[in-house]
Amino acid sequence: MTKHDISLPAVPRVIGHRGAAGHAPENTLASFEAAAALGVRWVEFDVRLTGDGALVVFHDETLERTTDGKGRVGTTTLAAIRQLDAGAWFGRKFAGERVPALEDALAALQRLDLGANIEIKADTGREAETGGAVARALRAAWPATLPAPLVSSFNAAALKAAGDAAPEFPRALLVIKLAADWRRQAEALACVAVHCRENELTPALARQVLDRGYGLRCFTVNERARAETLFKWGVESVFSDYPDRLLAK
Repeated sequence: MTKHDISLPAVPRVIGHRGAAGHAPENTLASFEAAAALGVRWVEFDVRLTGDGALVVFHDETLERTTDGKGRVGTTTLAAIRQLDAGAWFGRKFAGERVPALEDALAALQRLDLGANIEIKADTGREAETGGAVARALRAAWPATLPAPLVSSFNAAALKAAGDAAPEFPRALLVIKLAADWRRQAEALACVAVHCRENELTPALARQVLDRGYGLRCFTVNERARAETLFKWGVESVFSDYPDRLLAK
């Protein structure tokens, strides 16, 4: 299956980053709920494998920054991760918030009527395992009431494995800066879109992506003026920790 066999998904202009990471602890159900309350229609979140092969919504390789745990996610069991506090670091009112398993996140998306961009995070040596596991889980349990998820990753092996396991889900090449061979990478992975860091994009690069028929989105945009500039360049969507700033009338 090539890019041209998968239509570009209809994605809103503003996507909540890790839920609404400026308002609630990132990658938690509380963050999804905050995003929905702000009027966001899509959220982005990260998924990675635990030590016992479960899928959890978590950004970092290690637990310290956003939980009261220690060590690597990839060597810790799901049962142990479920015991951790993933909210107190952000604010007292979020104390007791847990790290969601992917299945918890999908149930929340259905309840809140939120579409999603799911970013695959993979430990070295587990890239294909992680990409395949995420895609199979989405194929088995993605809510039928929601638009198809958009799957992205910085890791080519993980994204390829996801595409092999569930080719019907649209994929996005995730980069910091567009390299000279970005199109070759995107074509090899049958991606429909490119996601890049906002401060690495130029009008010329944006035009290059758009002229070749790819969707273009930028992270992480927290100021309205910058978002408006990017939209003028043809950027379709931006990821924001503070989506309310960009959605305000």
